[in-house]
Amino acid sequence: MPNKTIAVIDLKAFYSFVECVDRGLDAWTTPLVVADKDRGNNTIVLSVSPYLKARGVPSRLRIRDLPKGYDYVYAVPRMQRYIEKSAEVVRIMMDFVSEEDIHVYSIDEAFLDITSYLNYYKMTPLQLVSKIIQTIKEKTGLQATAGIGDNFFLSKVALDIYAKHEKNGIATMKQKDIKTKLWPISPLTKIWGIGERTAVKLNSLGIYNVRELANADKNFIHDHFGIMGDQLIAHANGIDESDVHEVYVPKSTSLSLGQVLFKDYKKDEATTIIREMCDDLSQKLRSEGKQCELVSLYIGYSKETMGGFSRQMSLLHPTDDTEELFNALMEIKHKYIQDLPIRRIGINFGKLSNGGFKQIDMFGDAKKEKDNHDLFKAMDKLKDKYGKNILLRASALTENSTAIERHNQIGGHRK
Repeated sequence: MPNKTIAVIDLKAFYSFVECVDRGLDAWTTPLVVADKDRGNNTIVLSVSPYLKARGVPSRLRIRDLPKGYDYVYAVPRMQRYIEKSAEVVRIMMDFVSEEDIHVYSIDEAFLDITSYLNYYKMTPLQLVSKIIQTIKEKTGLQATAGIGDNFFLSKVALDIYAKHEKNGIATMKQKDIKTKLWPISPLTKIWGIGERTAVKLNSLGIYNVRELANADKNFIHDHFGIMGDQLIAHANGIDESDVHEVYVPKSTSLSLGQVLFKDYKKDEATTIIREMCDDLSQKLRSEGKQCELVSLYIGYSKETMGGFSRQMSLLHPTDDTEELFNALMEIKHKYIQDLPIRRIGINFGKLSNGGFKQIDMFGDAKKEKDNHDLFKAMDKLKDKYGKNILLRASALTENSTAIERHNQIGGHRK
């Protein structure tokens, strides 16, 4: 691979920092947590301020597990605001490098290929990244850390492992640093891309640090991990051929929607939730110009009873008709559901194909099917233009409905 200089920039404690900035609070002295306290003590905290992180409070925990002794400031998650701030930061990055040289990895992290900009700005990688981070702070109030490396992987390791120990929050890792900086890293879960299960499997093979992985027999690792093993070996030797400019277009094979309920539902009450979720997911199906031939239903019972089921059913023909899809989900529900309190529901539409063609059902009413399709498309247009709450079933006004609240959320949290 030609020599590259890749930087990855990460916004510190992003959600909590945004909340502190918007409130005019100092994130380094304020015990702020991003969590909706009204949902109860089991609610997950999405972010804690740098002040709390420096005192050992983890980024992810439940409200009930927050240590005592702090006068916490609670901030209800505002996902729309975080998306706005993230976009603002990306626009600042685009003042320094072109859009095709940026890969947005997550809402608070982005990779930048700065290779061709160093001569243009007459700056070293450290100087250019420092300038970008300083501009982000000046224009948004947010603070960032960064990793710089010869490729994606090395820059990410520099960020995750070493940036926190640098006074300026920026660490560098190059090919020459592999033996001294990369190989000693242990446990393996510290490395980007190695999760707990993979680490346990590697440990069972006698591999506990990156050096041992880098020097392991390639065929031996491939036999145990397949293609993923080839990547593990490459990364352990500092090799990563990923390219910022390669646009990844995921192949959509299914659409899913799920929710955790905030009270126990009886099996008959769950019908309202399934219908509302089917309405939303079938709208998404049509918006992508797809039809599906497989539906799945997941039901999770409350923690008092635990358990649940996940079952699927093939359809006679591909469809995007809301009523057909709902009837199939109900068939699964009636067949497998038990009379137990329900806390989690998920639906999935699989075996997707391009829409536009529908096989004629000799036993069906072709005119009625066309009328239904036209009606759903008209409703979709209204919802796209005015929001999903512009048209609702009457059941949305009942106590068991979650539709209105869900439509005002992003990722399960308030906008």
